[in-house]
Amino acid sequence: MNWLPFGRETLVSALSKEEVLDRLAAVTRVTRAEGLPELRPLFYGQVEEHGFRISRVIEKGDNFLPLLLGKVEDTPRGSILFLRYQLFSITRFFLWFWTGILSGFSLFFFLGSQQFLQGGICLSLMGLNYALAVFFFHRQLLPSKKLFQEVINFPSSSLESSRKL
Repeated sequence: MNWLPFGRETLVSALSKEEVLDRLAAVTRVTRAEGLPELRPLFYGQVEEHGFRISRVIEKGDNFLPLLLGKVEDTPRGSILFLRYQLFSITRFFLWFWTGILSGFSLFFFLGSQQFLQGGICLSLMGLNYALAVFFFHRQLLPSKKLFQEVINFPSSSLESSRKL
């Protein structure tokens, strides 16, 4: 397992750039909208001319849901997708915020007041906080990657039948 809450991947598709982006656009909605189409989106986000910024639709909120950032380039036999998986910016902010606060407390306790037990507790909490963030991120990453690859690799008719309510 990667010990960082982000990842990179390069995929090769037999579909052209336009087909890849059209498939993603067909299953992506910008925001939640009540009562619009009878088809349930698979992703929320934006699909643009050269790439996309999407996240998987989930029933219950999850702070560690990965954001999929992608760039698509044409090739003579299809397309190449350059993918990045990362935490949303607010989740990254809170992860680094608490890492900074807890490391500051542990430095204070270790160096400033010579209270090694409290410093060790702060250091342990910092490590636990980071380890849990990485664990929950990677737990959500696999389903997101699988869903994305299904959208890119399967025929459109199978996607339509799986998206109906």
